[in-house]
Parts: sequence; structure tokens; C-alpha cells
Amino acid sequence: MAQKRSHLVHALLASLGFGVGLSFAFAAPTQAQDARVVPQSKAQVTLSFAPVVKKAAPAVVNVYAQRVEKLPARNPLFDDPVFQRFFGGGQRPGGPAARSLGSGVIVDPTGLVVTNNHVIDNMTDVKVALLDRRELPAEVLLRDPRSDLAILRIKGGGEAFPVLEMGDSDAIEVGDLALAIGDPFGVGQTVTQGIVSAVARTEIGIADYGFFIQTDAAINPGNSGGALVDMEGRLIGINSAIFSQSGGSVGIGFAIPVNMVKSVVAAAKAGGKEVRRPWLGANLQSLSRDLADSLGLDRPNGALVAEVDPRGPAAEGGLKRGDVIIAVDGKEVTDAGGVGYRLGAKPTGGVASLSIRRDGKQAVVPLKLTAAPERPPRDLVKIEGASPLAGASVVNLSPATIEEFSIANGQEGVAVISVEENTAAAMVGFQKGDIVLTLNGEKIQTTRDLARVTGQRPYVWKLTINRGGQVITSVIGG
Repeated sequence: MAQKRSHLVHALLASLGFGVGLSFAFAAPTQAQDARVVPQSKAQVTLSFAPVVKKAAPAVVNVYAQRVEKLPARNPLFDDPVFQRFFGGGQRPGGPAARSLGSGVIVDPTGLVVTNNHVIDNMTDVKVALLDRRELPAEVLLRDPRSDLAILRIKGGGEAFPVLEMGDSDAIEVGDLALAIGDPFGVGQTVTQGIVSAVARTEIGIADYGFFIQTDAAINPGNSGGALVDMEGRLIGINSAIFSQSGGSVGIGFAIPVNMVKSVVAAAKAGGKEVRRPWLGANLQSLSRDLADSLGLDRPNGALVAEVDPRGPAAEGGLKRGDVIIAVDGKEVTDAGGVGYRLGAKPTGGVASLSIRRDGKQAVVPLKLTAAPERPPRDLVKIEGASPLAGASVVNLSPATIEEFSIANGQEGVAVISVEENTAAAMVGFQKGDIVLTLNGEKIQTTRDLARVTGQRPYVWKLTINRGGQVITSVIGG
């Protein structure tokens, strides 16, 4: 691989007029001039990414998704014969359609397509457009909001689809050339070129597993779900987001590493509807400069163990509060997001090694790669009726739901995991991650408790919630 990179760099320098010949021009002008020859082939004067594009482009598709918004209740006027006579037979008008446009990558000849979850989120009708201009329907096999990935399956076609080989995102380095392939602004498949600007970018705020490849290859709206490929024509990332104040590319784009993609694809192939990831069983905190100084560390690298769940694998392996995790299976981590990614990209089963600093010394702690248990069962309930919580969906707290929905400081109560728009819960201001502790003086321990209490009709509602560790009590009129 290093030899191939060297050849590519030499070819690039030669095409720009640099190299050994230029250095000779200063030392011995006559010799340098005599050494110049007319190029004998196109390859000697042209650096082209066309071979890479020809290999990768057929497996990159456009993803079109839409849903028809719910219609309001039917007005009896539509059934009036006079109305039907003058206004077209009383046909009920259709609701507005919400649409989404993105890209995707075929990773299996049976038609498995990887795209971003935000491209198809809340959509009901999904289609895929191939490079040969065919449009085929697709079904959603798996959604993984935590990584912002989704897996589709193309329906129809009747043949083996072209596939983009998946590479190794841990093998790429800053400065490597990369191509971004997708459908920006719906103009059609477009290829842009750049370099890997950075690896392991965390704290971007795009997804729970925020550990991104940064590139300066132009990425624009519509590129989401498209391919970032290396010079061997292998997939190294799924383009997902850009940093921009204008909405257009400014040379700061982010791609989900392909090693995370592999775990989601494997879950879909196994028939799962969700990705079961290893559970750490500990709360982590990224190190600041001041915190590193107080711990006697020479630099703020690693993730501080702030709390350990006595039921989890971390406690079983011997991890303690105050430990600083600096590597997972020998791969350095610089913050809490890096630990989450390294564990999130691993399958369950087996054991990982956590390298830690404890009391100024280094040690290794084993971690069993087991999924978080769902005890008690989540028992999802959507609250209805006339309460302030109407329109909120809630689940019971368990290690699995705390992990899945990134719920902070959750030990008691039930957690809000979604809030439907234009409902009482939305207007009151409930948020995903809120934990309902008490309602009208009753302690809420299960979703059924909450459903029962919200079925009452009091004059006022007295509510206590935990929001990000802060306990808030409110009184709302009935």
C-alpha cells in the first residue's frame, strides 16, 4: 500500500511539473535540459481518477423517500350532493407530501443499500435510482438512529447488483486521497476529490456514535448516504454531514467510518431490526485540561470513568471510578466519544481489552462484550387523552433503554423517547430523554403507572421530571 501511495504521489508531482528533473535544473542546467523527452503516452502526462470511479460509481445510488402527511378528519360537507355536483364529486383532497433526497451505497449483490437514517427517517415510500437510470422500490430493513445509518433492500431487478467493496477505516491516514460520490442537490451522480483532512473527529453532535472521517472533498445536500472511497476503489465511509454557514460545501465534510457500517450491515444480514452493541456499564467524561492536571496527567487524552454500574461488564472486569481509559484493544482513544465508537463498532461476544491509567500507573482491564439487558421490559406506551403528556411516548428504564436512547442519570421513573408534533406534550415542552418521576403526588415507576395517572382529570397537574440530572417540578393547569 505504501509503495502504491509513493507511485501516486510521484505521478501527481510529475503532472504538476515538479520532481527530480527540477532539482537537476539548478545543479546542472545542460544535463537537465538534455534529459527532457517528449511524453510517449497519455499516462505520462495525465493523472486520472477515472479507473477508481468506474469501479465504484455503479454501486452508488440515489435514494428518494417520501410520505403523505396525515389528513384531518373528513368534513361532512364532502358527502353533500350539492357540493359533489359543483366541486368534483366530493373527492377528498390528498395531504401534502414530505420528500427527502439522498444517496446510498450497494454493499451486497442481493441489493442491500447503506444510507443515512436521516435520509429515510419517518418516510413511508422509498425508491432507489441506479446509475443505469432504473428506479426500483426499496424496503427499509433496519434503522439505527444512534449511528445515523439505515439498511435498505432493493425490490425487483432480478440480477446481482454491483457492489462497492468495504475497506478498513482504521487503515486510512490524514493526507490520503479520497473521492466522494453521491447526488448533490439532485443534479445526478457527481464525483468530487479531496484528501482525508482528519480522522476520529468526535463531539460533532450529529449522532450518538460521533467518530467521523473529515474530508475536504466537496459534499453538499443530497450527498448524505453517499460513498467516500479510497484510491483502491473501496468504501471507507458514508458521507453524512457538512460544516457550513451557507448550506453549501466549504471543505469540511464528515463521513461515518466504514468499520461502523460493517456492524450495521451484519445486523441487517442476520435479520435483526436493531443493532445489539456491547454494553460498557459505566458513565464516561472527556478530559479537560484542568481535569487532566488535577489527575496528574500530562495531557487531556482519554475518557474518565465518572460512574460504574455495579450490574455491568465494566464493574465485573474491575473498572473503577476515577480510572482513565486510554485505549480499546490497543487503539488509542482521546475522549469519551472514541471509547463509545470503538465498543459500538464491535460485535457482541468475546472480550475486549481496556488500557487504563490508575493512580499514575497503566493497567489493562478485560471487558466482556455483552449487550445491555432489558430488565424490566421497555413496555412502550404512547400517552393519550387530555394530560400535559399527551403525545409523548415513554418506556421503562433498563440498561438497554438507557443505552439505546442515551438517557442520562436514569435510575428511577420512566423515560420520554419521542414527542409528537402539535400535541400537548410538545406545547408544554417535553423533550426526548426527560424522565418522569412523579405525577400528582404519585411515584411513577412504570409506563403503566403513568398511563393510569394521566387518565385522571384533575384541576391541575403537578409534575416532577429529571432532565439531564436536574430535577424540575412544575404545576400545569388542567
